[in-house]
Amino acid sequence: MNGHSKPDTKKLADELENASGMYRLSAPKSLATAGFEKNSAWFLEFCRSLGTPLSQSAKGELILSIRNESFGKDDPRTRGPNTNRKLSFHTDRCDVIAFLCLNPAKSGGENQVVQSSTVERTIREERPDLHAHLAGNYPYKRHVIDRANPSPYCMQPIFSWQDSHFACSYLRVLIDRADADPDCPNLSSPQREALDFLDEVCEREELQTRFTLRAGDMLFLNNWTTLHRRTAFEDFIESDKRRHLLRVWLSMPNSRPLVEDFQANFGAVEAGALRGGIHPVGSHRQTSKQKR
Repeated sequence: MNGHSKPDTKKLADELENASGMYRLSAPKSLATAGFEKNSAWFLEFCRSLGTPLSQSAKGELILSIRNESFGKDDPRTRGPNTNRKLSFHTDRCDVIAFLCLNPAKSGGENQVVQSSTVERTIREERPDLHAHLAGNYPYKRHVIDRANPSPYCMQPIFSWQDSHFACSYLRVLIDRADADPDCPNLSSPQREALDFLDEVCEREELQTRFTLRAGDMLFLNNWTTLHRRTAFEDFIESDKRRHLLRVWLSMPNSRPLVEDFQANFGAVEAGALRGGIHPVGSHRQTSKQKR
């Protein structure tokens, strides 16, 4: 769904939770020349009108600059979003992920979104044997930036249902890291085959919604009902023209309930609970209900 004027935030939240799970709209034209600080402040405030912004790093950052930092493959600061390489389909550790595009890439950087319920249904119909594994728990190794988390790994399902509410959560890079770590549980061959088939289904172009964000475009995605990625991109040489997005993770007051297996990684599983994000070093996780 798309919009070009400021939407009713309650309707936007309802669209994300109970309908398409995706919403695109444009920021006010006045922000086009407002500069980074004003864009960041406006976007964060707009996101606050939808839900509760979450920490995205051990530093407690509520808004993250998404651009190619060229840290290097083995640099602990490297995360998929701050590279220019193609990402795999995944979800993030929040109810809703929000983006504001400040600069598009010179070429590439296409956004691709699939409905996770369609992926789940396709796998259930074509490979029910593998579907059963995806509904079971997989090990997720602690993220390299999640330094405040004392657990070396957690166990959670990819497909799950709680009180008739479907949820999909998937970040293969952490599953593969757990599988390669002798201190974490190993995957079985059927589990690996199930992950490969999940990736294969997500690659089917007929299931994908594709678009490229332009300067001033915003994108909101429900992480429990969609999987997303972006393609590789080439940047401009000029630093002020390089691809640059702002990202906010949101815990939503109208969120769905989750199975208990997500408690360890998200901090809470009740509908509308404050949950998700990266636990900042030296702080305490909150799990209270949010106010609408």
